[in-house]
Amino acid sequence: MDTVSSATHRRTPPLWVALITRLHFYVGLFVGPFLLVAALSGIAYALTPQLEEWLYHDALTTRSEGESQPLSRQIEAARHAAGIASLPAAVRPAPEPGTTTRVMFTGEQLGPSEHRAIFIDPVTLEIRGDMPVYGTSGILPLRTFIDQFHRSLLLGDVGRLYSELAASWLWIAALGGGFLWWRQRRVRRQTAGPQRLRQRHATLGSIALIGLLFFSATGLTWSQWAGGNIAQLRHAWGWGTPSVSTQLAANSVQTGPARESDPHAAHHASAGHADMAMSQLSSLSLGDFDQALRAARAAGIDATQIEIVPPSSPLQAWKIREIGREWPTQVDQVALDPQTFAVTDRADFATFPLAAKLTRWGIDLHMGILFGLPNQLVLIGFAASLATLVCWGYAMWWRRRSAASGEAQTLISIYRRMGRRSQLGAVLIAAALGYALPVMGASLALFVMLDWLRWRAGTRRALTRTA
Repeated sequence: MDTVSSATHRRTPPLWVALITRLHFYVGLFVGPFLLVAALSGIAYALTPQLEEWLYHDALTTRSEGESQPLSRQIEAARHAAGIASLPAAVRPAPEPGTTTRVMFTGEQLGPSEHRAIFIDPVTLEIRGDMPVYGTSGILPLRTFIDQFHRSLLLGDVGRLYSELAASWLWIAALGGGFLWWRQRRVRRQTAGPQRLRQRHATLGSIALIGLLFFSATGLTWSQWAGGNIAQLRHAWGWGTPSVSTQLAANSVQTGPARESDPHAAHHASAGHADMAMSQLSSLSLGDFDQALRAARAAGIDATQIEIVPPSSPLQAWKIREIGREWPTQVDQVALDPQTFAVTDRADFATFPLAAKLTRWGIDLHMGILFGLPNQLVLIGFAASLATLVCWGYAMWWRRRSAASGEAQTLISIYRRMGRRSQLGAVLIAAALGYALPVMGASLALFVMLDWLRWRAGTRRALTRTA
């Protein structure tokens, strides 16, 4: 009995290695194209800061010298140029001399999360550019195109499954490859051909391991299904990113005491406050932007890159946020009362929980903006490594496929030879990962189905030969 147990114990580790090897192969074979597209589009995205500076140079910069005009006059020039009577949705004052102010408007003809941006020379009030910008970061059209291609292949929510599939499997492929390299690290083969290419593949994968894990982890936070699970987990653990509340209490616009003796006093007061707030919202002037900017500076919003968002509905405050994500990170925010311009709420990056800071830094590292050019070069290096690994993987598969003799192992055949505990462990791990990462779970089920069909075909061929 002890001899059988020892034999089983000695046999289990190689079966686990065979299972990981086969899964690593399937990930490379079926998910490889998605990883390759993500890597190449990621390289293009990392290059966008320099490309945008060249492509949109006229809109982003100006040669005029002198004192900047008040923000209200810049906004008025933008409204006149755009033919828009309403207030802008957001304004980004020129961060330094030689740059332009960005005045952003909403419009029915724009897509979700898009604004029409008018670029104003803050000194001469000349219109330097007029183009759509996207998202809370206000990225320009070139980066918007590359970003949406990188994230969804320009196919909307359906296309986001591609990037989630790539991010869900990348960390498993990286860890699996690192484990296989570690298992074989003492085996040195000097032969040429497939074995040498396999060694190069394993060595490069081990060098790029940390970067690939980082890509996977940060990419999953943006994903549709796994990202939702991650967001719920962060919320449950109190790891959410703090943000100011722009919601004003009803009594903040109250001019007289509420008549508490009236059982419907709260209802009457709310209606009155809403009417008053609506009139206040409609009475906002362009000069309020100057006043909000001064109040924010006095409240400690000292970054050169900021965004001013006026109240968009009754009972809402101004929101002024820092948007400088380079190192050191400046993303403080304040909310200002629309009447007094007093601070009603604030969120300072220095007081963020560590998890929220790590999330902010991780996203900015993934986007290549935290440390500027060095950050971009490192990202390009890791993405190029991933693209090379995928190509080498296909080259190894093709050579092995052409020279293969005999039957290849399948997941099913390996699983059937494993002990009961190992089988149960494999099922539990797969179920847990499939629950946390739904796209990975669905694709794993597809892998297993295809593998089972291949195993059944091989079994039938074997029975035919022995008959």
